[in-house]
Amino acid sequence: MSVQTFQVFHVRKWIRSALIVIFPLIVGALSGWLTKNNTVIYEVQLKPPFAPPGFIFPIVWSILYLLMGISALLILKQGYQKPYVKDAMNYFWIQLFLNFLWPIVFFNFKAPLFAFLILLTMWIFIGICAAKFYRINHTAGWLLVPVWIWTTFAGYLNLGFWLLNR
Repeated sequence: MSVQTFQVFHVRKWIRSALIVIFPLIVGALSGWLTKNNTVIYEVQLKPPFAPPGFIFPIVWSILYLLMGISALLILKQGYQKPYVKDAMNYFWIQLFLNFLWPIVFFNFKAPLFAFLILLTMWIFIGICAAKFYRINHTAGWLLVPVWIWTTFAGYLNLGFWLLNR
C-alpha cells in the first residue's frame, strides 16, 4: 500500500468515526429544530420541584448525545458484522429514535402522558443498550449511564408536568 493510499484510507476512517460520533447530535439537533416553536409550554406551565430552567436541556442533551456517539463508535469498532454488535446497536438505534420522537410528542403534540410512555420505553432501551454495550466494551457501557440517569430525571419531570397540568 502506497503512502498516499494509506493516507486516503486513514482520512476516510477518521471521517467515518467522526460521523458516527456526531450522528446522535444531528438527531438531537433535528428534534430540537422541529420543536423550537413549541417549547414555551415548559416555561409557562406548572413544573415539579427541581425542574431546571429550560436553557439547561439543550446543553445537557448535547453532552449526552456526544456520549452516545462515542459509545456507539467504541462498539462499532468491534466490527458491525459480528452478531452481538448488531444486536447491541439495534437497541442503540431504537433508543435514539425514541429520543428523537419524545420531544416532538411532548412539545408539538402536547401529549405529556403519551410522551411519558415513550420516555419510559426509551429508558428501558437505554438500560438494555448500556448493559449490552458494557458486555462488549466496558467504557461504552459506562458512557451510557449518564444518559440513563438523565432520562430517569426527565421521566420524573415529564410525569410531574403531566400530573400538575392535566
